Amino acid sequence: MTATVVRKREIGEDTETKDASLAQELPIATLVPGDIIKLSAGDMLPADVRLLQSKDIFISQSALTGEAMPVEKHPTAGTQIFRSILEIPNICFMGTSIISGTATALVIRTGANTYFGSITKSIVGQRIQTSFDKGINNFSWLMLSFMIIMAPAVFLINGLSKGNWPEAFMFALAVAVGLTPEMLPMIVTVNLAAGARKMSKKNVIVKRLNSIQNFGAMDVLCTDKTGTLTQDRVILLKCVDPKGLEDDLNILQFSYLNSFYQTGLKNLLDHAVLNYMREDDSRKPRSGYRKIDEIPFDFSRRRMSVVVEEDGDSHILICKGALDEVLRVCTAAKIQDEIVPLDEALRAGMQRLAADFSEDGLRVLALGYKEMPKERIDYSVKDESDLVILGFLAFLDPPKETAARAIAALNRHGVTVKVLTGDSELVTRKICKDVGLNADTIVLGHDMDELTDMELAELTEKHFIFAKLTPAQKQRIIRAMHSKGHVVGFMGDGINDAPALKEADVGISVDNAVDIAKESADIILLEKNLLVLEEGVLEGRRVFGNIMKYLKMGSSSNFGNVLSVVGASIFLPFLPMLPVQMLIQNLLYDLSQTAIPFDKVDDEYLEKPRKWEIADIRRYMFVIGPVSSLFDYVLFAIMWFYFAANTEAKQSLFQSGWFVEGLLSQTLIVHLLRTNRIPFLQSTPSLALGVTTLAVMAIGVYIPYSSFGPSIGLTAMPYTYFLWLATILLAYVVLTQVVKSWLIRNIETKLSAKKASPQLGPLQT
Repeated sequence: MTATVVRKREIGEDTETKDASLAQELPIATLVPGDIIKLSAGDMLPADVRLLQSKDIFISQSALTGEAMPVEKHPTAGTQIFRSILEIPNICFMGTSIISGTATALVIRTGANTYFGSITKSIVGQRIQTSFDKGINNFSWLMLSFMIIMAPAVFLINGLSKGNWPEAFMFALAVAVGLTPEMLPMIVTVNLAAGARKMSKKNVIVKRLNSIQNFGAMDVLCTDKTGTLTQDRVILLKCVDPKGLEDDLNILQFSYLNSFYQTGLKNLLDHAVLNYMREDDSRKPRSGYRKIDEIPFDFSRRRMSVVVEEDGDSHILICKGALDEVLRVCTAAKIQDEIVPLDEALRAGMQRLAADFSEDGLRVLALGYKEMPKERIDYSVKDESDLVILGFLAFLDPPKETAARAIAALNRHGVTVKVLTGDSELVTRKICKDVGLNADTIVLGHDMDELTDMELAELTEKHFIFAKLTPAQKQRIIRAMHSKGHVVGFMGDGINDAPALKEADVGISVDNAVDIAKESADIILLEKNLLVLEEGVLEGRRVFGNIMKYLKMGSSSNFGNVLSVVGASIFLPFLPMLPVQMLIQNLLYDLSQTAIPFDKVDDEYLEKPRKWEIADIRRYMFVIGPVSSLFDYVLFAIMWFYFAANTEAKQSLFQSGWFVEGLLSQTLIVHLLRTNRIPFLQSTPSLALGVTTLAVMAIGVYIPYSSFGPSIGLTAMPYTYFLWLATILLAYVVLTQVVKSWLIRNIETKLSAKKASPQLGPLQT
């Protein structure tokens, strides 16, 4: 890419002047501060510049602000105090584009030092730790610290009591392996991959697998407005006469003729009129019109006119432009096919009507006309006088059809929606009302600048809509929400959204977003259907629910096993289980859990956001674990006293009894902890999980009777053992269900107490 640069050059000793200016096309990479560049319609700004001269220049800053409509720039900044650098009228920024006009500008910043470059800097480097990352790390450290304490304890107890230190070391090593949640990477990865596969069928691409779980844990979704809540296209919304009454026919047809026949650069509003008419040919004028002349648009009078001839009859001058400028040249008004004088009362009424439209975030154009004699050929600005005003055209970037339903659905599932946009307050209020958000109070970007991080965090708890934001302010708001313990998602599609997309726990963008936004996002929507956000949230909660099942099962079961091992090691004259037996038991238990990623999740679990609560896992570990140990000790007593397996000669019988009972109780815990309901009766597992656990239990019972059993020190059990085993397992299931129900009520009570003062208010739906 190149830019037209004016630089002084030395032209030789034999010339009259030593220096002369030369305009030349240079690569934008060679620009330096102090260069003078020439700009015209269609150019992309190659650097941050200050305007020196300009003529009718309008800049599209939508890439940086999200505002669809271009803004006018001029060389003088005046004495006004500007709340945002983007509002300074004589400064233009890299990455924006010139819609119309010409200018000469001074380069003030280039490359990474530009405003655009500052956005790029904020999205490079390491991503923040998301809710998912923190949860996995906390659980890993919990199990690692437990293993560091218990494995040496088992080693010392067995070494001191048995005197066989090599055997004690191998046993302690087997205990350490049993404590390690070695299936965690597989369970997590398969869960996330299965969730991503389901989402892909709904035209949603998951770029980072852990974002699926973050989706489910998300309790606040922040979204940009333009292109995400809105269709990112301007449409013609209303056509009204000077009294505010709908008057489609006259206004539509005349505005269509004006937009169709003008030869200048058609803006978004012209395209909106033309597109509206293309949707229904019956709206187009039926008479034969021919263009006679055109009075081009200029930014001093802010209007333009075309002159057409209807079926060889008189000429009609049709003028379209800003309300004040069109009213300035009107002397009459057409109301319900009657032309009346344009008095002050009628003018004031139209001003109020236009102000009401503006308050609703609508862009307003006025339309006037005048019949001219058919003999005229040439027309000028002087002919724009004594016009009859037809009425107004109101335009809007409308909300997506699915936006309101998607927001309502997210609200039902406990996700609060907040809008973070760089667009203006009035437009934002209109869109937010249309999609069902409470727009009574809007926080503007400049209101945040004087706030401390703590004050901003409190502000974000109370308000839902933030407008006129810079990219850095969006990022700061998300950081403030993180400080309040929220799991935050952000949805955006512009350059100005990239820092917020990276800062959020889960960044969501759309397929037609700019590349930098898609690169920063975790999830890409291939179609503009926001209802898939609800599906994503529910899928994330299913994934998280299955991950939590494994964590609760693994931690409580492993802790219970260690308690049993420690007690048995103290009192038994032999090892309660050989290292190889413990490793095989652990392998079979792990196999029983391989189908967890494909298990069902109870409907009530999907009703609200689910976050990592290591304290809850720890409660399951320290409450459910000892319950399993209790029945292990009951089995130890039965094996010791009833079956007389109390000598080294009968240690194989003792070890076989605990091998089978331990494996079956561990496998049953999979079903007991997979649901908060009563297992099998109120909540059935998936077919895959049911078959897998049943197969593992059958293999565990069969091994002592197989030819493989004696090779690892196991022996066949007497049949009376299974009567005792059935009694123990039945009692274990009942007691565990009772304790689990009590534990769930206890956790929910503490959670309710924690949320007694709600931080987030309800949405207006």
